[in-house]
This record gives sequence, structure tokens and C-alpha cells, in this order.
Amino acid sequence: MLPERLSRRRLLGLAALGAAGAAWPVEEASAGPRGVASGAVTCVLAPELTEGPYYLPNERVRRDITEGKPGTPLRLRLMVVNASSCKPIKGAAVDIWHADASGVYSGVAGNTGTFLRGIQKTDRAGLAIFDTIYPGWYRGRAVHIHVKVHLGGNVVHTGQLFFPDELSDTVYEAPPYKARGNPDTPDSEDAIYRNGGSHSLLRPVKSGSGFVGSMVMGVHAG
Repeated sequence: MLPERLSRRRLLGLAALGAAGAAWPVEEASAGPRGVASGAVTCVLAPELTEGPYYLPNERVRRDITEGKPGTPLRLRLMVVNASSCKPIKGAAVDIWHADASGVYSGVAGNTGTFLRGIQKTDRAGLAIFDTIYPGWYRGRAVHIHVKVHLGGNVVHTGQLFFPDELSDTVYEAPPYKARGNPDTPDSEDAIYRNGGSHSLLRPVKSGSGFVGSMVMGVHAG
């Protein structure tokens, strides 16, 4: 049976200046964990989706993964909980990677660098937070971010996070995305999205000059 995504996330407002003057959204302290505690978020397994060809192990532990790459600021709030108990998991390593505004991944296919890759450990509320940019697209795929969750040396979740087509179209109207135009593959035509990605659909909230996206990932904690 296909696992379902946790629902009902509420986030934020305002903006803060981050590295290189980028305007990073600021999330409310009450978002995420309180939703689980109050029962507004129901704990179910996060959908398992393919790792894809561009994973690299042993990435740097860091919150800001932009390395100066231009794009619309995106703060990701990823919460890891035990799917059986709904309790947040502290110390899980959340690993993400995605394409830049031109559709390029770092460190693979002849590309150099480590941009838009990184790992964060979850805090006692189960939260790992990343400062990145809205991902670009490449031929044949809908807009997405890859994610892995490691716990006790084991991978307990491999997935992909997707974005509403209408939001991507709006973001891509501005530079540096505008030069490439809109994606050639909407969510509905993406083979991975059709295989469960709809349950990992982020719904980012506008905040300052960027967005905040939140997802709760229920995993088997062993």
C-alpha cells in the first residue's frame, strides 16, 4: 500500500538577511512540531521514491547550501518523526541535493563544486532546516529536490520533494530562471511523481523575497 504524506503545515512571515545579503525567510517557532503535538499533523510513512543518479555520499554538514548560486531564496523545514508514535527523532541526518537554476547538479556528469548539497542533523524537535534556492529543472523531470534520512548509520528514507506547477511557473518568470523558461515536464507527466510524488508535494509559503517549504517525514525508527 502506498504510504501517504503528512498533511497540514503552517508557516510564516518576515525576512532576514543571510549570507551575501540574500533575504532568507524566518519561520515561526510554533510551526511544525506543534502541529504534530496538537494532532493537526498525522504520522504516516513518507513515500519511498528513487534515489536518482546524482547522489553523492559524505556531503558537508551545513544549513546554507547555496555557495553563492543565484535564485529565489527557499528555506526548507524538514521534520523527521517516528511513523509509529509521531514522536520527533533527534539526531537523524537529513541529506538533500538538487539542481541549480540552470538545471545543473554539482559534482556529477563533469560538473565541479558542492553547491546545493548538504546534510543537517535534526534537533530535539525533529527539525532539520536548510537555506537554499528554488530548484531549477532539467529535461524529462518535474521540479524536485532529493532527500535521504539516515538514522544510526542506516538509510531509513529516500524520497523526492515536488513543487506545484503553477508556483514553479511563477518563480521562473524572474531571472535567473527566466532564461530557460518553464519546465518541459509538469508534475502529472513525471514518472516518479505519478508513482507517489503527489504525497511529497511541498506547498511553499511566500515570505519576504523567497519561500518557506515544510514537510514532515514519518520513518521506521527501528
